[in-house]
Amino acid sequence: MKLRITPILLTVAASALILFGGWVLYNQFAVEAPLQKAVNQISGIASADAPKMDKERVALRVTLEPNANLKAVYDSINKQGKSSIGNRELQLSIDNATSSERLEKLWSTVLFTVAESMETKRYSDIPVAMDKLAQTNSGIKVVTEMDQTNVYVTIKDETSSKYVVLPRTPAMLEVSAHA
Repeated sequence: MKLRITPILLTVAASALILFGGWVLYNQFAVEAPLQKAVNQISGIASADAPKMDKERVALRVTLEPNANLKAVYDSINKQGKSSIGNRELQLSIDNATSSERLEKLWSTVLFTVAESMETKRYSDIPVAMDKLAQTNSGIKVVTEMDQTNVYVTIKDETSSKYVVLPRTPAMLEVSAHA
């Protein structure tokens, strides 16, 4: 029996194309689209990029509204996107479009203290440092919250807001602190 190579190769290529195309369509319409829709409906989010997903994590970049509660936004994304996120880690990156040069400079003045607190797992030092920052700079308000996975820091003045999510894993601080 003589096998013809061309029909076999065409069949294999068509099968691979159909399987890969089906996987891409499933991922887009059944996983990413529902998460994107849920994220866009969360109070406090001005805009969100399409999520980037792999087996271990869901990376999402959002721009928050000026008066957003960072921890509430994070919790809402986890809750409303649970069917898409599953057991993967949510990595939230904040586009600080509403930040200002002043807030960036103020953040840089406490960054060492915050990094040291994260490294030594003395998380209670972070609110102390942030409160001191607010007391020594008029018009500055800070909010520091924490859960089992992250520390959430918000710095605000009359016109600007800076949001920072710090994973409670010291090695990841460098990446998140500059987001």
